[in-house]
Amino acid sequence: MELSDAQAVVTGGAGFVGSHLAERLLSEGANVTIVDDLSNGRREWVPDGATFIEGDLTRNSVVKNSIDASIDVVFHLAARKDVNDPHPRSQFEANTEMTASILDRMAAVGVEHIAFTSSSTVYGEAPRPTPEDYPQAPISMYGAGKTAEEALISSSVHGANLSAWIFRFANIVGPRLQSGAVIVDFIDKLLADPTSLEIKGDGRQAKSYMAIESCIDAMVHVVREATADRAVYNLGTRTTSSVITIADIVSETMGLEPEYEFTGGDRGWTGDVPKMRLSIEKLRALGWEPPESSDTAVRQATEALLDQRTGT
Repeated sequence: MELSDAQAVVTGGAGFVGSHLAERLLSEGANVTIVDDLSNGRREWVPDGATFIEGDLTRNSVVKNSIDASIDVVFHLAARKDVNDPHPRSQFEANTEMTASILDRMAAVGVEHIAFTSSSTVYGEAPRPTPEDYPQAPISMYGAGKTAEEALISSSVHGANLSAWIFRFANIVGPRLQSGAVIVDFIDKLLADPTSLEIKGDGRQAKSYMAIESCIDAMVHVVREATADRAVYNLGTRTTSSVITIADIVSETMGLEPEYEFTGGDRGWTGDVPKMRLSIEKLRALGWEPPESSDTAVRQATEALLDQRTGT
């Protein structure tokens, strides 16, 4: 799909990934409308040149106001996500309802293209590296929600003449990354107490981390080059970073030598997948692969996030 002059809606476009994507789409010559309720995003992250609609996409009135027949593609990134939510079922219901409403509206007005940000959590605990055709078996409510949303999109591909790009993310890191991500949490803990650092689990959890710039490059490449009605691509790096390694990188970057304190167990939280590395051979076959390792992405993100906090 050609992005120049395209009319694009970015749901969640004031958030971490969404704001970077909106900037890139504008630079490609697209006309961008961002829809966000600012529960996770920030108004100052909405790039100049984008039209902004503040609203909750679980409300049909907001969906109708955001998507009409002039739209060429919807980039659907909006989601409620909180691993510490004591009522994760409410997130599942809100996210699936939101996606269903967006798909219904697209079908009603004839919008034919959607790009959806899914997650590695749809695989659950899987062999590594995990290819796109591995069976989905999520072990968290968040992963179950993403699996359900993918299924809703698949049904629209077959029943409503929709074409879809589905991106299954590893851990995406970089400027504007928010609380809840391990790098941000370590920085905040060390700013509060430079002498000690609590690490959830045993610190041996190891996952793939990808720089936000590379993530956006990959998304744009896939949208341009992949032509299947339902194109599913893993986005990640070939390498992984352990939680202890991330703690070391953050501590070193901050010039600190804290004492590590572990909460114990092999998982950071209920539903955590302790080991994750996605196969990116399908992405490579399409002509793109990330230039940086997982550790490099973590280090670059740490430096950028510290610069944000110090204003340098």
